Amino acid sequence: MQIIEALLLEPVGCLAEFPSAPFHEIAVRLFGRKRNASSSASRTYWHLLNLIDAAETPFDEEKKNVAEALEVEAVDAASLYEDVLPALAELKSMGIRLFVASSLSRRAVSKFIERNSIGEFLSGVHARDEAVGVKSAPLVNALRSASLPREKAMFLTDTVEGIRVARSVGVHPILMMNDPDEAQRLAMHNPAGGIISLHEMPDFIRLIAAQNQRR
Repeated sequence: MQIIEALLLEPVGCLAEFPSAPFHEIAVRLFGRKRNASSSASRTYWHLLNLIDAAETPFDEEKKNVAEALEVEAVDAASLYEDVLPALAELKSMGIRLFVASSLSRRAVSKFIERNSIGEFLSGVHARDEAVGVKSAPLVNALRSASLPREKAMFLTDTVEGIRVARSVGVHPILMMNDPDEAQRLAMHNPAGGIISLHEMPDFIRLIAAQNQRR
């Protein structure tokens, strides 16, 4: 792995603990899904993204407003992980460029950033609105807008879908191991690395840099 210059962040499951109910409600109201909600907000969220990605037409204004309102509800109920602010500060001090690259709406992402006071650490924000799509679209938008070398960027994720999306665009998927049992299963999908806390990320990036210097 080459020296890392940038980290792409998806708030859901990686920066904060989100409720699953609002994402499930979007799937029910806009896509007619009837099954029970998963207890995992990340799995529910990525299931919703699959539905959005597979839809033949984009949301009309009414559906867009419904989705945004429920996403903001999820943001309002989310709890930022306690290690996020010090970890982001350390990463920025190391010269690592930090980007939110999320399939949430711009309205929800902006609310999350403002509510949790993380804007000062970010080099850019890319939501589904400006990316004109979900899943890989915000990552591609971030990479192109900032002229980031893909082989020098990481995407933090806690789902198998996130691992696949990162690989599909050529960045390194890093597994956020929130749940030990789930992490063991996800490790079988060969992420480029894994952390149990964002606080570990600075040392992980330093280790990669040191390995490159020894080559």
